[in-house]
Amino acid sequence: MSGVCVCVCVFSLRPLLMTVGDFLQDVQREDKGVTFAAVLNTDGVRVSSATSLDVLLDKDFQLVINDITYNVHSPPREKASSEHVSELEDMKTVVQRLHAALHLTGHQLLQERELLERMAGLKHELSPLEEVKSRLLTRAEARSTRLLWTGLAVLSVQGGALAWLTWWVYSWDIMEPVTYFITYGTSIGAMAYFVLTSQDYVYPEMKDRQFLHYFYRGAKRQRFDVQKYNRLKEELALVEEDLRRLRNPIQLQMPIDPIQPRE
Repeated sequence: MSGVCVCVCVFSLRPLLMTVGDFLQDVQREDKGVTFAAVLNTDGVRVSSATSLDVLLDKDFQLVINDITYNVHSPPREKASSEHVSELEDMKTVVQRLHAALHLTGHQLLQERELLERMAGLKHELSPLEEVKSRLLTRAEARSTRLLWTGLAVLSVQGGALAWLTWWVYSWDIMEPVTYFITYGTSIGAMAYFVLTSQDYVYPEMKDRQFLHYFYRGAKRQRFDVQKYNRLKEELALVEEDLRRLRNPIQLQMPIDPIQPRE
């Protein structure tokens, strides 16, 4: 005749720190034969895994392990005065803060390591793109600046030619209509520029427009993916911001440097 061995397992519960989910994980970790575990209230409604054990132990409940349901009777608690309840709540808050402080460092170090790895990966992806972008910016700046110098040279030659024709070849009476139509044609050109670009004919804006034109044309030739570059830069900025907030003294629960008085 064979007998059945019944083993008793004792759990140390920490009602102020543990939840129903922690308790069920301990049960399944202790006995690998437990494939399903849940906690129900007396009405058969499942209790959330985020519920604190301190709240659970206020009333009777049911513990379901595999296909077997166990009725658990919570130990009775003495009714405490309002002052004692307030002190108990304060103690709970202190214990929870202490528990969070003890486990916060490891969690933050893990997050910091993940963010640093992510930042290193983004910088590695951006490194060749930054080199190509730097070359494109240099070329676009040089070409747009050269365009301005060319415009200045053309205007200088035009002024010199008009002066030569006015004082040495013809007279002002003959050249006055010419200069008028040149000025009028320039006004038409400025108006056409505004109609086509929706921008005023202002030299800084015109240079910026030509700079972008040369940059994107060079990017197309070099097969530089501007959208990918902008996306990686945005992701890097978000990672750096998360890392900065993670290292903030308030997040680390460290004292903040005092504000120095102004001299």
